[in-house]
Amino acid sequence: MIRVAGIRLAVDEDSAAELQRVLLHRLQIKKHELLAYHIVRQSIDARRKRDIRFVYTVDVRLRDEERVLKNVAGRDRDIIVAPQEVPRELPTGTEPLDERPVVVGTGPAGLFAGLVLARLGYRPLLLERGADVDRRTRVVRRFWETGELDPECNVQFGEGGAGTFSDGKLTTLIRDPRCREVLNELVAAGAPPEILYSFRPHLGTDKLRGIVKRLRERIIAAGGEVRFNCRLADLEVAEGRVRAVVVNDRERLPCRVVVLAPGHSARDTFAMLLARGVRMRPKPFSIGVRIEHPQELIDRAQYGRFAGHPKLGRADYKLAYHGPDGRSAYTFCMCPGGVVVAAASEPGHLVTNGMSNYARDGVNANSALLVGVSASDFGDDHPLAGVEFQRRWEGLAFAIGGADYRAPVQLLSDFLRGRTGGVPGAVLPTYRPGVVVADLQHCLPDFVVGTLRQAIPALDRKLRGFALPEAVLTGVETRSSSPVRLERDENCQSNIRGLFPAGEGPGYAGGIVSSAVDGMRVAEAIAARYRPFD
Repeated sequence: MIRVAGIRLAVDEDSAAELQRVLLHRLQIKKHELLAYHIVRQSIDARRKRDIRFVYTVDVRLRDEERVLKNVAGRDRDIIVAPQEVPRELPTGTEPLDERPVVVGTGPAGLFAGLVLARLGYRPLLLERGADVDRRTRVVRRFWETGELDPECNVQFGEGGAGTFSDGKLTTLIRDPRCREVLNELVAAGAPPEILYSFRPHLGTDKLRGIVKRLRERIIAAGGEVRFNCRLADLEVAEGRVRAVVVNDRERLPCRVVVLAPGHSARDTFAMLLARGVRMRPKPFSIGVRIEHPQELIDRAQYGRFAGHPKLGRADYKLAYHGPDGRSAYTFCMCPGGVVVAAASEPGHLVTNGMSNYARDGVNANSALLVGVSASDFGDDHPLAGVEFQRRWEGLAFAIGGADYRAPVQLLSDFLRGRTGGVPGAVLPTYRPGVVVADLQHCLPDFVVGTLRQAIPALDRKLRGFALPEAVLTGVETRSSSPVRLERDENCQSNIRGLFPAGEGPGYAGGIVSSAVDGMRVAEAIAARYRPFD
């Protein structure tokens, strides 16, 4: 096939007809010579607000590709031979396994590790401390309505992991052929095909719930097993290697291989692993608030006169600020047309996150607004010092919110001036089970407050309206990434032989796609050593 890049189409043009016209012109061919084409990439160039363009890269199949390539050689550098996707071969090892591998966690890393192992014949057992996605959804909704937290089943724990209650972003900065494989698997499980070419693909929480269920079904069909409400309570170690896992404090499961993918909020699991001799260290992460604006404001700021155009959808943003003292602030996990959600997993601690449906049809836009923290900020060099740092600010947010999972909120104008009293009006908070007007500097470190106050006016210069006085800040956001990293070697194995940390929780990924890729990488490392059962 031939790849044609740099095709620019106006927003109001008939995309299909104009795309074909441009292809015929660029390739200097007749219509009957064009056998087929498919979009490889679609992005939006919104730098000129009066002339927003879609930018396409397209792979084309022609009757005489060799002649066409010779014809355009040297004339159009954006026309090349399309690189071909070559299926990766996954060799398997020879060392026998007496027991099937155990995968702890069914977030993206656990699901994709389980899928790879199941298809290669290892019959993995997946253990999830939370519930299946249907029951989990009901439990989470009850928490949002009543403030009744289930510590074992919530926004952090349960089938699909924390990403199930998010915007379902599939963007990633890593370059790995497995990324494409992950997207293909998601489409096969019911994801919209446009995630294969969209510049900023997303699924939305509503589509994610069905997709994770179908991934589970695929694992079972390939020979795996998935059990819910099964918390990893202990790890039995002898002579430096895994011998068994203990589930729910009562069931012992002998095993020699454990994929550890518990997510970034499994604090009790981290403490247990540290006690069992697993090497780990504190890891930098970020802390801050959720900021809400009217979605219409963001659309106008990004798309100008094209704001609200059905082909453009809801606008998003990604902003960063670098302060003179070395501190940085940035937006993260922006949710167009979304809501701020209660994401606590421990009693007495309050955490926020963002979530949106695939349609992104809510009134507000929200994003995390975060400041980076490092191990030097924790006040301790203990491996779990970052966890305690998170707990401190989550506990304070819980207290000033009324100790019933209502969240503290503050108008942006009040936050910048160091005062309280303003009541949200123009922008209504979306967080449930409710909010309390409070001073957010009482549940954030001083350096975070100072950096945010410097950053917000600077970010407003990049995105007009970001410093809207009526914008609402909701505290606190502390789970941007894991506060700990579990050490592993080049074969993805911990210092405890047979233990394979994977995904975001152990500190090796950040987001749905990179976590899934890391789960695949770990599964492949296991397969390279051990012989399948089938």
